[in-house]
Order: sequence, then C-alpha cells, then structure tokens
Amino acid sequence: MSKEEFVLIDGSCIITESFVQSGAEAFIGYPITPANLLYSYAKQRYQMFFPAPDEITALQWTAGLSAAGKLAVTATSFPGLALMTETINMAYMMELPLVIVLVQRMGPSTGSATAGAQGDILFLRSCISGGYPLPVFCPSNLQDCWDLSNKSLETAVNLRTPVVLLTSKEMIMTNCSYDLSQLKPISPIKKIYYKDSKSYKSYLPDKNLVPPFLPLGNDKHQVRINASTHNAEGFIKKGIPEALENTARLKLKIENYFNEMTDNYELDDEKDSDILIVTYGISTEAARDALRNLRATKTKLSLLVIKDLLPVSQNILDILKRYTHIIIVEENISGLLKEILYGQEKYDNIRSVNKIGNLINPSEIIKEVNVCQQA
Repeated sequence: MSKEEFVLIDGSCIITESFVQSGAEAFIGYPITPANLLYSYAKQRYQMFFPAPDEITALQWTAGLSAAGKLAVTATSFPGLALMTETINMAYMMELPLVIVLVQRMGPSTGSATAGAQGDILFLRSCISGGYPLPVFCPSNLQDCWDLSNKSLETAVNLRTPVVLLTSKEMIMTNCSYDLSQLKPISPIKKIYYKDSKSYKSYLPDKNLVPPFLPLGNDKHQVRINASTHNAEGFIKKGIPEALENTARLKLKIENYFNEMTDNYELDDEKDSDILIVTYGISTEAARDALRNLRATKTKLSLLVIKDLLPVSQNILDILKRYTHIIIVEENISGLLKEILYGQEKYDNIRSVNKIGNLINPSEIIKEVNVCQQA
C-alpha cells in the first residue's frame, strides 16, 4: 500500500498475518488466556489448523509437523509453557524448527489470566536442561510484532531450533489505531533442504554449525531424529567425543548467530549522556514517554530497547559498558532482566523500575532518573 490506511488492530492479528505471509503453514493450539486471539485468528488464516486437547499435545503435534517439513506455530501462556517444557527440550535436541508465541500474564502459577506481566524471561533462560540458549525475540510495539514474527520463523528455519516470540497481554489483546502502510511486504521464508546424493547424516553440521534439514518420509534418504545424546548419524551415543561435541554445538550455533546480529535492538543514544534506560516488550512505551519528557527539560539521557532478548548478545553487553548509570525497566517484582545481565550482586549504579499488576508509568521511570542525577 502506498497511502496511509489507519485501522483499529491488535498484536494478535499482526503476528498471525506476519507468520502466514512468512510461510508458516500450520497452527496447533490449545486456547488459554491471554493468547486466545492468536488461536481465533489462526483458524481463519493458516493452511492447517489443529485444535489440541491440551498444551502438551499442542507442542508434540507442532514438533511432529516440523519433523514432516511443515513450518508450524503454536501459542500459549505460562501455565501452558510449563507443560510444554519437556517437549521444548525434545525439539531442541532433535533440532526441529518451530515457533512458540508466549503471551505473558501475571504469576506465579495460574496467577491472573487477565493481568499482563513480564515474568517469564528467567524461566526461558533456563528451560533447556544444561543451560543451553533458547532464541527469544520480544516485540516492543505493533511494528515489531510484524517484523519479529518474520524474524522468529526465519531464525527457527536457519538454525533448526525452537524459537520463542515473547509478548504480553496488553500488546496481544489491546486494539490500537495503526497505519497498515507501515508494514513492509514479507516474502515466504525459503526452506533449505539437503540436496547431496551422498548418504544423509541428520546431524552433520555445515559451516554455520547447523545440519542441513530433510523431512521425515522423503523419497531419497533415511532420516533419523533423536532427543537423546547422539552422533552425526542420529544414533544414541553418550560418552564418545563426537556425540559430546554434537551436543555442545547446539549452544555454539545459537550464540554465534546472535553475536553476529546487530539490527534487532533500538538505541536512542544522546551524546554525552551517562544514564541509560534499558527495557523490552510492553514497558517500552512508558520508557519512550519518560525519555521525551526528560529531554524536554534538557536532561541528557539514552534508551536501549532489547528485541533479540535471549541469548544476550555481545552487542548489547558492549552498549551497557558505555554508561555510568543503568536503569532497567520491566514489569515484574524481581528484576529478571537485571539478574540475567548482572547476576544477584547489587550495584549502586544499576537501578530498577519494577511493578506487578499494572503497567509501569513514565513518572516512575523519571523518578529513578532523578535519583541517578543526584548520585
């Protein structure tokens, strides 16, 4: 579209359309608040839609479709994610490309299904046994919902891995006025299959440490997928160097990829500022408002919005080193991103704005900036 076209739309609709235009072929879901709209829109837009009887089955079917060569997506919230954890590990070890849209809500446990939150990042950081990195992308606005849905599916295909698109109740369920002409056209993601005539080894990596993919049931090669420790051919092995190196490769292929990416963050860097606000997801708009208000008073201040949330890339760490004072803004009570970045040690120059039950207000961020200015 060449002209402005404003509509009332929510993040669920944009995410669904982005996945479909990116080449996602199947959605498998079990309805759970606040991810229900993703389920509803999926019935209208995907080539294949499968209503599962529970979340465990939903991700098992998603993995099965992925193994058969279909680009598959599911969506859930934390209670469903908890049930999916074993299957996430299975798909991770099997190196199956798929995407999970995780819509955060307030916990612990079932918590409040109708209150948003940013409480799942630490769980995602540790949900793969052994601490292996699971790719997590996090949209900060409706434009990101479009762009990062495409990026999530592309990453799943390129790295042969499950990927999480992390969002929250407000971004998924709230109707906003949005100009659809801002959404750039998306081309279907190209599936790259093994084409050599030599015998296929399911886990023999290429130069990027990613094994070429072949779906189960193809006519030319036998394909083995295995969730246990295995060698390049997919046979169960545990103590031999080849199998252990193959397992260690799972960590390296993802970390190398994320350390090479430089464009999926937003840095509004003001010259000579020594205070940096760091945020992600639904808290970003409050941070942007606080930045505008403070700059109107001639306060020197910078803002970093992290969108490639996990694993934390070296690019992000290098940016953080450039500032004297860091303020991390996130809608949880414990400071989960702060813990990932800085551990449990408390530093006088690393401050937090945290909250549960309601969105963070720009005034709460401004208050912390004023504290830093007085330090």
